[in-house]
Amino acid sequence: MAHYTAPLNDMNFVLFDVLKAQNLSQCPGFEDADEAMIRAVLDEAAKLAENVLQPINQSGDIEGCHYDPETKAVTTPKGFKEAYKAFAEGGWSGLSASTEYGGQGLPHLLKIVVDEMACSTNLSMGMYPGLSHGAIDALTLHASDELKNKYLPNLISGEWTGTMCLTEPQCGTDLGLIRTKAEPQADGSYNITGTKIWITGGDHDMVDNIVHLVLAKLPGAPDSSKGISLFLVPKFLEDGSRNPAFCGGLEHKMGIKASATCVMNFENAKGWLIGEENQGLKCMFTMMNSARIMVGIQGLGLAEKAYQISLGFAKERLQSRSLTGPKNPDEKADPIIVHPDVRRMLTQQKVFVEGARCMAYWTGLHLDLAEHHEDENVREESDDIVQIMTPIVKAYLTDEGYFSTDQALQSMGGSGFTQDWEVEQLLRDGRIARIYEGTNGIQSLDLVGRKLMIKGGRLPKTYFKVMNEMVEKLTNDLHKSHCKALLKTLQNSLMWLAGNAAKDPEIAGAAATPMLKLFSLTTMAVMWSNMAAVAQNDLTSGKYSEDFYQGKIKAAEHFFRVANAQAALLQADIEAGKDSLMSFTQEQF
Repeated sequence: MAHYTAPLNDMNFVLFDVLKAQNLSQCPGFEDADEAMIRAVLDEAAKLAENVLQPINQSGDIEGCHYDPETKAVTTPKGFKEAYKAFAEGGWSGLSASTEYGGQGLPHLLKIVVDEMACSTNLSMGMYPGLSHGAIDALTLHASDELKNKYLPNLISGEWTGTMCLTEPQCGTDLGLIRTKAEPQADGSYNITGTKIWITGGDHDMVDNIVHLVLAKLPGAPDSSKGISLFLVPKFLEDGSRNPAFCGGLEHKMGIKASATCVMNFENAKGWLIGEENQGLKCMFTMMNSARIMVGIQGLGLAEKAYQISLGFAKERLQSRSLTGPKNPDEKADPIIVHPDVRRMLTQQKVFVEGARCMAYWTGLHLDLAEHHEDENVREESDDIVQIMTPIVKAYLTDEGYFSTDQALQSMGGSGFTQDWEVEQLLRDGRIARIYEGTNGIQSLDLVGRKLMIKGGRLPKTYFKVMNEMVEKLTNDLHKSHCKALLKTLQNSLMWLAGNAAKDPEIAGAAATPMLKLFSLTTMAVMWSNMAAVAQNDLTSGKYSEDFYQGKIKAAEHFFRVANAQAALLQADIEAGKDSLMSFTQEQF
């Protein structure tokens, strides 16, 4: 049984009451993006998610994609082609893309909110335009005007889709090991030869052309990540002929089965260089950073839907009596929502979903400010926030989103384990989000090994500055005290790391995952304190119901009940160092 209603009240509360996203309309290029317009767009997105994407989610999972080895073509499940057409014709593919090439030029934050709805209702479908958006970003920033003019309009309109071709059978994260070759041709193009695996949307039947962005090495290039270049390789060439870039088969996966995950074989396929030679990794990171935030939203979207399903189930499922006496005397049992352990699971879900939403939207807001604010200092500060928050949003929202979805299934007992309910699919679909676009362990290493170090260590300084400014504005002294304690714990852990990791890089590697979690917990604390402050201030305003506001206030109290204890455990894990991990010999495992 599928159940999802776009949580527009929660979304609008975070956007307009907490983050004041309506102020983006003061930035050049966003003049039309006022509150009324954003609300109208989200209302339409909710209809698309609920009425077009949602109905084919379970059927798409059951049917999956089909591969024809003779034609090397992929067919998507029943209804997907029509749903994608509705998505593209609605202009959703180009929501935040440049108006110069046919996009709507709206804030990226708005796209993040729409992505959440799409991920909640049909993650497999959302993958196709999601990768296109990354291709659009990479081309917009790095491609020649000629390539932009040829390919961006159709990508932005959704008439074509894009892919990101990185991984090969012998390498994943270590892209310096790729073997795909690019041979220069007399006409300025390149012949691309090699095999890529796990390529989302590598082939499908929903559009007329697919634009592959492929990492390859030029002759004589350095045999490392410094020798990688990026190429645009279309499925069909301008004259309509078939480029020899073929799907060699579909991956057999745990989840997202309606998303075509392909082995791609490039057999002297014609391609064109994007950016400069041997600078492909730099260009590709444009796609990856955008994709990493989108993947974080996948964890949030799936957890939101799982919470809605498990909450509805808990209110209706009758089992046993309340520990304090019957709450439903006219029936033989009470609904399971009366039981403390079920409430523990539901509360954990509520606290995560609503806190994660605020964290993700806050990051999206800074992404827009970094690109569009008139003040250079604001742009710089916001870019620092986006840089440090990208691995946090990706890793924390997918880790905790998966655990939250698991709590939804657990609270439903045996029903959650069956296909009669959709939670088991959400759990399977969400597992990959912790792996692709860089595993969450890689995100932790990116945070500790790169983001804390670049720009002379400026990023964490900016983070603490912004966090402390938000905390100082709080009027709830208890929440202010909790946030300051968490910020102090984080700061102490960073100082310990700085004093020890320089002596031994394995210490930094051992501390990376708990450090990212400590950053995440601290950020969520500041988000929850701000949401609770707004809810308390507006309690009798009538804008939302009193129960809505009280739900925020009580959720914040529950969060802070456990946050400091969790932070202490993470600090202890960080400061334990590497010995209990690295003292084993391989034979002792």
